Amino acid sequence: MPPNATTDSHRILVIDDNAAIHDDFRKILQQSSQEKVDLLKMESDLFGQDVLPESTTRFRVDAAFQGREGLEMLRRAKAENRPYALAFVDGRMPPGWDGIETIKRLWEVSPDLQVVFCTAYADYSWRDIQQSLGPTDGLVILKKPFDNLEVLQLSHALTRKWALNRDVQGRLRDLAFNDTLTGLANRVQFMDRFAVTLSTALRHGHKAALLFIDLDNFKRINDTLGHGVGDELLQTVAERLRRCLRDTDSIARPSLPGLAARLGGDEFTVILPEIQRGEFAATVARRIVEHLSQPMDLGQHRVLVTASIGIALIPQDGDTVETLLKKADLAMYAAKRAGSNTYGFFQDSMTALAQQRFTLENQLRHAIARKELSLHYQPQFDLLTGRLSGMEALLRWDNPELGKVPPKEFIPIAEECGLIVSIGEWVLRTACAQAAAWIAQGLDIPRVAVNVSVHQLVHVHFLDMVRDVLAQTGLPPSCLEIEITEDLLAVKPEIVLTTLRGLRALGAQVAIDDFGTGYSSLSRLKELPVDCLKLDGSFISDLAGGIPDQALLDAMIAMAAGLGLRVIAENVETHLQSSFLRDRHCPGGQGFHFSLPMPRDQAEAFLRGEKNKTRPEAIPPGRVACQEEERGQD
Repeated sequence: MPPNATTDSHRILVIDDNAAIHDDFRKILQQSSQEKVDLLKMESDLFGQDVLPESTTRFRVDAAFQGREGLEMLRRAKAENRPYALAFVDGRMPPGWDGIETIKRLWEVSPDLQVVFCTAYADYSWRDIQQSLGPTDGLVILKKPFDNLEVLQLSHALTRKWALNRDVQGRLRDLAFNDTLTGLANRVQFMDRFAVTLSTALRHGHKAALLFIDLDNFKRINDTLGHGVGDELLQTVAERLRRCLRDTDSIARPSLPGLAARLGGDEFTVILPEIQRGEFAATVARRIVEHLSQPMDLGQHRVLVTASIGIALIPQDGDTVETLLKKADLAMYAAKRAGSNTYGFFQDSMTALAQQRFTLENQLRHAIARKELSLHYQPQFDLLTGRLSGMEALLRWDNPELGKVPPKEFIPIAEECGLIVSIGEWVLRTACAQAAAWIAQGLDIPRVAVNVSVHQLVHVHFLDMVRDVLAQTGLPPSCLEIEITEDLLAVKPEIVLTTLRGLRALGAQVAIDDFGTGYSSLSRLKELPVDCLKLDGSFISDLAGGIPDQALLDAMIAMAAGLGLRVIAENVETHLQSSFLRDRHCPGGQGFHFSLPMPRDQAEAFLRGEKNKTRPEAIPPGRVACQEEERGQD
């Protein structure tokens, strides 16, 4: 506190068995006197600046005759949030506690209390006091009889020290228990409060709830607009959570307000410490979902962010903090898988799914070393000439314990747990080595296409890895095509653009997969270094759609031709679809109608027989049964 600052009165407690001493302290501390003016002059000399008379600290003095009485007054003052800053304690107060015992009891209740030990006797040495009370900087010894100015000096100095300590402790408490970005409770405070909530609910038999909140598309906003906008978004989310909790007085008891906390990143929690029914937790969750889904104006950007919320109820879902956190987290992921921007309660079946995911992740970590991964190859055809235009390498995983695991199940897990970079490198290296071997055998394979995830593409060593693979396998760079999904272009666009240009510089080709379902703009597409557009299969999956589908396909095919890009229609499964595409002059096609994805040996046999073929043909009738199995894999 600055020396010139005006302060509220500090409370001082005098504990002495002599009523005359009480009066003396009141006269000294509660009356304006020459001693106070002298003290101000001393403070001015000490702090090197002027101290105005009106800034003098005001004191409120209360008195007790015995230590027990003083202790009760201290407790009552603390409960009323009007604590004492300083206590003057007499050394001997027969027949009750002596001064040492009294101070020890006072500090048990208020460890930050400043104490002046007043004694007229020499039988209390500093060593004896330290042995009884322990090392401390909150104690000063004042010998009787004392001078008025000594009392004033000690009162001013020690109450100021008490106030400064409380201010520092308050700041440290804020740093220790509050999130510095959002001002919400942090993980430490959350865990403490949740433990208290759980204990209270179990002891008194009432219901409580934990909401686990995760923002659905925060990472994309953070990556595309920058961390500054991301931080501002998190602050806005925090304020909306506070507003939601302020509106829950009819749901939770006002004396037990809900607590919102940020656990880290884009994960938040809300504790509802006492609710009447589980449906009330759903009411709060629904309100949070609605508030967070409203547009946010962040600087020059208007963004939309949604949330997925998992709810665990006390006591039905668990009786430990760890169990309830885990179950709320599982419920949140179930809500996210259900389509995001919603909430859901924990269900017992979620535990089995979580165990299944754990097993899958654990097995996947050893898949490369155990040689459980393989590639299947699906041909791509030029629909106008009937010739093979390429082969797409598709990853397969056959585990002895789990059986054949579809890519749609294990690829997202590989991305989440950081395995996709090493798995992706294995795929690229294996596909390039196989394509180079087929070319060396004189087989015609114009190019091999390899899918790449965003985690690979933005990896700092991705281009170096591609360069090394091409050099080590001997595959001509023009025979390699890297496939990326269209929505990947919105993630870290500058890094992605630099990487695509680097691939073009190496001589490799780039295709945009699932085109037409993502975020590409035509103006941006013109600037991108890409060679091929793979039209999403949804555009031909239902030809009964009529003219609008045809017009859209015509427009995309014409646009690609105008930009000098190859086009491949994906997921061609019927003769009707194949004929339709040829009638629309679509250059390329790929799908079960032409060929299933094939393991290496079958693909090689296919390539040897392909030499004499002049047009794509439908899958032979005997292989229709395999088609359904492959559909589950892709």
